[in-house]
Amino acid sequence: MSEPVVQTTETQAPGKKGRPTPKRKDQEAANRRPLVVDSKSMSREEKARRKAERAKARDAMLRGDEKYLGQRDRGPYKRFLRDAVDRRWNIGEILLPVMLVILAGSLVNIPGVQLAMFGAAYALIAFGLIDSVLLWRRTKAKATEVFGEEPPRGSASYVVLRAFQMRMSRVPRPAVQRGSELRRR
Repeated sequence: MSEPVVQTTETQAPGKKGRPTPKRKDQEAANRRPLVVDSKSMSREEKARRKAERAKARDAMLRGDEKYLGQRDRGPYKRFLRDAVDRRWNIGEILLPVMLVILAGSLVNIPGVQLAMFGAAYALIAFGLIDSVLLWRRTKAKATEVFGEEPPRGSASYVVLRAFQMRMSRVPRPAVQRGSELRRR
């Protein structure tokens, strides 16, 4: 027994979408929306609510709450690396204030003082680089021991850049005291 053949009548050619292409002007108008929210049209309550939300998120980020941290700072590995930097004094964190003193000293119009200031600047930079290389090597070894694997790519720059920031300006804020033991939290 053969099955009956059902014939369909297609009114459109195969492969066509069955509607006209929209005009470019209409598509652009449909996609157009403001990049910045018009704050004048928002109510006071809405503005206050948004401001409170931003303040709450910033405070949580400064405390180190994982939910509010950026992708770069999330995870137990990054927390361990931050703690490795924050538990010790780093030459890099005193670099900026000392460089301001060196800059002021270099403005003195005595050649010997200027030479000494530039020598001090280069010596401080060299010590900072050596300190950061040694910090990374010790941190990498300790992290490999604790986690059982090599740190992910970009960890060296994460540690070095954090070491060159002044302690009070680090985000998220340091969660360990100087001199404390380095351990996984």
